[in-house]
Amino acid sequence: MQTSDSIVIIPTYNEKENIENIIRAVFGLEKYFHILIVEDNSPDGTANIVKILQKEFPERLFMIERKGKLGLGTAYISGFKWAIAHQYDYIFEMDADFSHNPNDLPRLYKACHDNGADVAIGSRYISGVNVVNWPMGRVLMSYFASKYVQVITGLPIHDTTAGFKCYRRTVLETIPLDKIRFKGYAFQIEMKFTAYKCGFKITEVPVVFVNRELGTSKMNSSIFGEAVFGVIHLKWDSLFKKYPQKP
Repeated sequence: MQTSDSIVIIPTYNEKENIENIIRAVFGLEKYFHILIVEDNSPDGTANIVKILQKEFPERLFMIERKGKLGLGTAYISGFKWAIAHQYDYIFEMDADFSHNPNDLPRLYKACHDNGADVAIGSRYISGVNVVNWPMGRVLMSYFASKYVQVITGLPIHDTTAGFKCYRRTVLETIPLDKIRFKGYAFQIEMKFTAYKCGFKITEVPVVFVNRELGTSKMNSSIFGEAVFGVIHLKWDSLFKKYPQKP
């Protein structure tokens, strides 16, 4: 078995059009990654495709099957706990739909492994607005949501809602994962904010975000609303909360 210090966690729900291609793209990189699929009982047969590929990649491709669509945040928390238990040093978040370019994974890895970051964020907004094929309304909503989070929380991060990240294992071991409250896209904000309050070094790596071509987006107004109002709760709670500190 060829071991790896890095695992890419990919949550899935109805991603049959993308899942095989994204797995092969990651495994085609020069850097040797493992992949963990967190599969939420997709009715389209996503899990069956993964199981077939597991026979081809038995020592690199793993899957957690859950009973239903339980939310992005809980999917990642399940993945984080699995990755910690299996002693991976670098743990990645990535979407299945190619909005996150697999070719950027080694750049995020380098930011942590070589350059000393504890969290590396694939940032759409650190060098302008690098988003392709999004409607202008969604671009503006996402951009100003990130600016709103910056203002409310004081996070020194341009892309506060980004979901393409690399963590050192020690970050996820320090953050009390069972106390992360948000399940939707506010989960991404809460994780960054908590890592920042714990004293970890966060860096942004510029990436280009490309809107999915296949499958259906999971974004909706309730997810956005959670992010808007959740940020106020995060900031308020932080005034009275003691955060564990970086070892």
